[in-house]
Amino acid sequence: MSNLGKKTVLKVKNELNRLGHSKEVIELKDTARSALDASIALNVPVGAIVKTLIFIIKTTEEDIPVITLIAGDRLCNTDYLLKVLNIDGKVIRPDANKVKNITGYSIGGVSPIGLPLNINVIIDTSLKRFDILWSAAGHPHCVFSSTFDELKYYTKATESDEISLIK
Repeated sequence: MSNLGKKTVLKVKNELNRLGHSKEVIELKDTARSALDASIALNVPVGAIVKTLIFIIKTTEEDIPVITLIAGDRLCNTDYLLKVLNIDGKVIRPDANKVKNITGYSIGGVSPIGLPLNINVIIDTSLKRFDILWSAAGHPHCVFSSTFDELKYYTKATESDEISLIK
């Protein structure tokens, strides 16, 4: 059975369609679980792969989820999350169950599309280096393409040139 019919992939496809996105979600023969895997499967530079990373900022009052959209050849500058959101706290990486509870997607297939509306999303401006970006579409074998401007618009992300670090 094709993964294109899975509930999470259909969620991404429906949301992209609602947003007027003209490109199809595609299913890869090989996994796109990591940025390197996706770049090999798509034959594109690893930096053109968008990593949708979830962090929790633990404050004394609450746990605040934050999504970062980072180029596949970069690391997330987690220290910057506190600065950009003007929050005092500690940044942690949630476990797989928490990621699924927050986003509705499993690790390896977390899409930047169809996320809860109340989550801050920050996009790495180094992604502008590429004409076409590739993001997970709700499953480790499914991806969609977009431009930087499209992805920023679709996710209502805040641009940052300080959110990523060169590996």
